[in-house]
Amino acid sequence: MIDLKLLRTSPQQVRAALARRGDPGLTRLLDEVEALDMKRRSLASRLDQLNAERNEAARVDAAHVKREGSLPAAVTAKRRELGTQVAELEDQLKSVEADLERKALFVPNLPLPELPDGDASHNAIVRTWGEPAPRGGKPHWEIGAALGILDLERGAKLAGSGFPVFVGAGAKLVRGLINFMLDLHTGEHGYVEVEPPFVVKRETMEGTGQLPKLEDDAYKTAPDDLFLVPTAEVPVTNLHRDEILDGTRLPLGYTAYTPCFRREAGAAGRDTRGLLRVHQFDKVELVRFARPAESAAEHERMTAHAEAVLQRLELPYRIALLAAGDLVHTLNASGVPLPRTIAALLETHQQAAGSVTLPRALAPYVGMERLGPPLPPPAASSSGAP
Repeated sequence: MIDLKLLRTSPQQVRAALARRGDPGLTRLLDEVEALDMKRRSLASRLDQLNAERNEAARVDAAHVKREGSLPAAVTAKRRELGTQVAELEDQLKSVEADLERKALFVPNLPLPELPDGDASHNAIVRTWGEPAPRGGKPHWEIGAALGILDLERGAKLAGSGFPVFVGAGAKLVRGLINFMLDLHTGEHGYVEVEPPFVVKRETMEGTGQLPKLEDDAYKTAPDDLFLVPTAEVPVTNLHRDEILDGTRLPLGYTAYTPCFRREAGAAGRDTRGLLRVHQFDKVELVRFARPAESAAEHERMTAHAEAVLQRLELPYRIALLAAGDLVHTLNASGVPLPRTIAALLETHQQAAGSVTLPRALAPYVGMERLGPPLPPPAASSSGAP
């Protein structure tokens, strides 16, 4: 949510920064937010004035009653009218404040000055690691099906498309990846492991900016107004909401595994095959709490921790500087999501004979060095003479 103080003191700076996102709707939204903020301040000022008048009237009336024993009827009526005006203004102020908060929640963070302008097509590659797998290999969904570890059809039968089923060694691979990442982040990177709730309140989703903008992408329970977490970032970032942290304890680092649930309502037709865009997936998240002046350094540190996962899994990658129109700025990092990691493992480490070798760092967690095709069922035994 936009810092309203910054919008009041430096409106042109805010408008210029958000214009870099390339969304003309943000200009109209800022106009509405500024108008509501001005109305709120005007109402608050008038309310303060009336409350001051009422307090002074109460002081004068108390002295009059002490001398005369009672107030004249006309004065009593005037005081009652003043109370009505205060109540009406309070209702108006509450309504305007609610509208202002709702609108302000749609205003994104300001992009950092060093980011390139434009949309995702203008993302800048900062560095790369490793060599991509040669072209011409099988896609991960074919590899997974041939190995008997991925069953997309039965997942669709159970819950609809976007809900994969991992079978046998595939299920062990999922469990092994989770444990490998958590051990790495807690044992070598110094994070404290957290197991948060997998459902959260509305205000928790608002705390990380998922609501109201992404409400259509969320799974929620109607009777309780609880939301299935789209990422562990949501509950973990809110751990210290409404708290004052001791600065001497900073930075704080947390890592958490959760299943994640996303409707992906706006992603129809994109990456629909396989594991690249699913509605339920597992992910290990990294979250750090730091002083604002240390934010950039902490973000680089988290990026290095996420890179360590990919390097030990022997997966090539690129680090990109997101363009201003493609940015979500939070001090968190994925460490990392499993479906895309599994897809990359299968496609990067596939062998000509059909098996998939597992990286040395991961093999102990899965209990095998390679994933091979499932063994054929044993032949039926026969008895008796031919």
